[in-house]
Amino acid sequence: MSGLATDRVVAIIGAGTMGAGIAQVAAAAGHPVRLFDQQAEAVHEGIKRTGKGLDKLVERGKMSREDVDTLMARITPAERLDDLADAGLVIEAIVEDRDIKAGLFQTLEALCADDCILATNTSSISVTAISAGMARPERLVGMHFFNPAPIMKLVEVISGLATDPGIVELIYQTAMSWGKVAVHARSTPGFIVNRVARPFYAEGLRIVEEGGATAAEVDACLKSSTGFRMGPFELMDLIGNDVNYAVTRSVYDAYYQDTRFRPSLLQADMVAAGRLGRKSGQGYFNYSDGATEPPLKIVEPGLLPDRLRLMGRLGIAHALKRRSEAAGIKVEQCTGDGYLMIDGICIRPSDGRSATQMAAESRHDDTVIFDLAADYDHVSFLAIAVSDQAGDDALDVATGFFSALGIDCLLIDDIPGMICLRTVCMLANEAADAVGQQVASESDVDLAMQFGVNYPRGPIEWARQIGLSCVVEVLDNLSLHYQESRYRVSSWLRRQEYAQADDQQPEQYSH
Repeated sequence: MSGLATDRVVAIIGAGTMGAGIAQVAAAAGHPVRLFDQQAEAVHEGIKRTGKGLDKLVERGKMSREDVDTLMARITPAERLDDLADAGLVIEAIVEDRDIKAGLFQTLEALCADDCILATNTSSISVTAISAGMARPERLVGMHFFNPAPIMKLVEVISGLATDPGIVELIYQTAMSWGKVAVHARSTPGFIVNRVARPFYAEGLRIVEEGGATAAEVDACLKSSTGFRMGPFELMDLIGNDVNYAVTRSVYDAYYQDTRFRPSLLQADMVAAGRLGRKSGQGYFNYSDGATEPPLKIVEPGLLPDRLRLMGRLGIAHALKRRSEAAGIKVEQCTGDGYLMIDGICIRPSDGRSATQMAAESRHDDTVIFDLAADYDHVSFLAIAVSDQAGDDALDVATGFFSALGIDCLLIDDIPGMICLRTVCMLANEAADAVGQQVASESDVDLAMQFGVNYPRGPIEWARQIGLSCVVEVLDNLSLHYQESRYRVSSWLRRQEYAQADDQQPEQYSH
């Protein structure tokens, strides 16, 4: 099936940043576009803003003046809702209010032709609920763009309970023909992205609440060690802490107060204090003129080692062996469950336990643990933590080792799962739950997180690279530590782990 024919009119209701952006996308694909808003001046302002944005592309040589003029000529203002009667597709991008949206679509289905497809750009409201009062609810589909619509690639195509599968497929193909990455999702709270992304913020907030690290340190680790473009605190400040908090509360309530989505008291305090982020000049970071970046606790390295013992394999961290040998360190391979021994100091990858717990259970008092990295062959920044039982030289030995490999060490408090590991595992767990609950396919979940919020990898793909048994182990250890259902393992993820139980165990992260 091909997408909507380009000679069909695409109507956009709502001329704000999102609506005008969608209008630009449809016009760029060749459709005649009509832009409507209850405030007539908003339509003209939206078209003017679009033109200015395209003018900048001309100045930078990204578009020709002729192409811009052709695109802009396709967008015309609609003075009345009746002007949309002949549209082949109507997309609403108005206020996030179920009753207002529902009323609009009841009006549109009476106004537009029977073959006109009606689409909502809602980011969080149930498509099923919006369509409930319609005479033909099968006509309504979710078409969730991400802001800014002309730049962000993802479109979530949302099926309500009554949505016609043929309409869903047509909208999916239309989004693809518009140059977007389309994914299918069932109408559940948060759809894919706004649901699966919750742990990215929640774990960062919890780490700071527990004193494990500062907001700046959490962001630095997730950007430098695992490749996220922005850390959770920087991103919350950009989105607006009030907006992010409201979405979190909405998802939490929609899932009947599931502890996995529980809002943060720290974020509630930020909102109450008016520290909303960039738009208020103060959030987790200060955006006033002359403000300096918060410091990081980068540890001065100790003496460089000349030899070490590798006890077993380090899984995806095994690249540290290659880097050690390249740095001139003699590596003696021994049997063990996956750790390094240097001058009596045990250096282990985190597995969801604290260094203090690992030291007690392994009877290696001098234990230092290190965090997850996306690429141990090239990582130059890692968080480390030292067990409470360790002597004064444990930190010096560990930092000396990592310094020899060209890796700076950020010392954080000894919290279970550290920063990157617990965040990635929780993202993978939430993604797995979405797949298990048939919200979306595994591939669509991964695509959505990569193209909707620019994650460096899809969370399920990432979990498979780390090792599913490792992810399950980390989550089980976090669950034992906190005694909360927040860290319960997705049944789909555990089933996948069982199915791959015969895979090569030495390649797992911590064995």
